[in-house]
Amino acid sequence: MTDHLLGKRVDVLDKGWIELIDLLPHPATGISGDLAIVNAARVSFMGESKGDEKDKKLLFYLLRNAHTSPFEMVEFKFRVRAPLVTWWQWVRHRTWNFNAQSGRYTPFEENDFYIPDVWRKQAASNKQASEGQVEPEVNAALTDKLKEHYNEGHRLYEEALQAGVSKEMARLFLPGFSVYYTWVAKVDAHNLMQFLRLRMASDAQYEIRVYAQAIYESFFKPALPWTAEAFDLYGLKKAE
Repeated sequence: MTDHLLGKRVDVLDKGWIELIDLLPHPATGISGDLAIVNAARVSFMGESKGDEKDKKLLFYLLRNAHTSPFEMVEFKFRVRAPLVTWWQWVRHRTWNFNAQSGRYTPFEENDFYIPDVWRKQAASNKQASEGQVEPEVNAALTDKLKEHYNEGHRLYEEALQAGVSKEMARLFLPGFSVYYTWVAKVDAHNLMQFLRLRMASDAQYEIRVYAQAIYESFFKPALPWTAEAFDLYGLKKAE
């Protein structure tokens, strides 16, 4: 059963997290996500479960042969807190449904900014990627400068609010790429697998890769163990 997954929250990055707030089929139905996929496939023949062995064999066949529509019958709804640098990459996956926190209505707090553990170097062979880390003393100095930058930006933001400036304009003082937002995001299992295949890849940016890995390990695999096993074989390993 998957009822233990609803409301589960996993910490990501320094201040981020991801929480599962709903799942289809709902655990209260007593139908597993894997079985919902199998039943959706068998509706073509007006049939349902034929036992674990045959059901699992069918599910593997579906994924191996890219019969994707049955996997769209399972949906995940998450609440996510992540920095804007993650959000901008996530929304490129237009098969997701999103509703995000708005800085026009909600004021930002002083600590609502992402501070990386390490500063990565520019990759020599890839213009859009990073590789390796800067020296420890450089890392510490850059982190101190980033904190100063955040503090000054938030001070100016608060100053503008105190002067009566609207929230929608005062936020111009905030460092854009690093501010944390919270949003609700919904996706079906088929399109979630496409997201995971791309965003867990070694060349994906770290700030979104860790969210994809958290979804995969903490929610996708426990909710859909058969599908995850097939995905390992025909999705992830095939993409390597």
